[in-house]
Amino acid sequence: MIKVLVVDDSAVVRKILVEELSKYKDIEVVGTAPDPYVARDKIVQLKPDVITLDLEMPRMDGLTFLSRLMKYHPMPVVVLSSIAPKGSRNAIKALELGAVEVIQKPGSAYSTLEVSQDLVRAVRAAAVAKVRKFEVQPAEVPKVTMKLETTNKVLAIGASTGGTKAIEVVLMGLPALCPGTVIVQHMPEKFTKSFAERLNEVCPMDVKEAEEGDQVVPGLALIAPGNKHMVLARRGANYYVRIKDGPRVHFQRPSVDVLFNSVAEHAGSNAVGVLLTGMGADGAKGLLEMKNAGAYTIAQDEDTCVVFGMPREAIKLGAAHKVLPLHEIPRGIMEVLSS
Repeated sequence: MIKVLVVDDSAVVRKILVEELSKYKDIEVVGTAPDPYVARDKIVQLKPDVITLDLEMPRMDGLTFLSRLMKYHPMPVVVLSSIAPKGSRNAIKALELGAVEVIQKPGSAYSTLEVSQDLVRAVRAAAVAKVRKFEVQPAEVPKVTMKLETTNKVLAIGASTGGTKAIEVVLMGLPALCPGTVIVQHMPEKFTKSFAERLNEVCPMDVKEAEEGDQVVPGLALIAPGNKHMVLARRGANYYVRIKDGPRVHFQRPSVDVLFNSVAEHAGSNAVGVLLTGMGADGAKGLLEMKNAGAYTIAQDEDTCVVFGMPREAIKLGAAHKVLPLHEIPRGIMEVLSS
């Protein structure tokens, strides 16, 4: 049984969250709190496994509370945030501070059913997540001369729970003129733009939220927009991306499998696939499709995953040529791309 504490200043939102979470036999809402001060006392008293946390609250804002919580009493936190620009930026900051997941706050673009499904998956992922402080040293990138044509190589990366930090570590370890990169990170609509902007500030490559028809070119990483699938396409000698609707795959939109399958079809042996931390199985079969099409494939190892779900499923399928710790993945990518 997963014990959950709901922290939100809105009585209406607290009621919705309690009602939705209580529908599931493996989840028990042990309490609620209207602000961080009450939450602090209830964490000590009730010993929840996971807390859901609103970021905009009186007396102490959610980011300040999260920062203190992770310093003095680290535990799995699922953040609820609005899709407003400020809300999405704060959500990305929360992930940097150690939150496990971020989901859409009830009452905005998504239906109640979608919010409920996302909330339950987030709570379950948080319950098995490794919440720990460890510094990942960036891999030393081999000094190579990459004689690559514009369309020759494509790097495809997929991630979910814990993936925001993992993607940052990988991109930070790659050179500015790395081959064109396409990325799916499970994340709600609007938040992916803030995530891309954050990566663009710190990574050698240019990073942006993908738009319909964007070219996949060296030095650019494209992040699939939340609530849309992204696929790789080819026109003559040029790769580009298509952004489209469609049913959720493995409960996800964007889906890693959808991206990886398109990379297998259009890039084949000219691609490298990387599957990072995340709950569930999205990306496992897609990574196998890439491998079978001649691509080189890498999965993150268990020790460095926040949740060893997606990589584990890929490894079980035999989809990964290599299983590497997070800090070694940039070197592994570059060795393949420069060979």
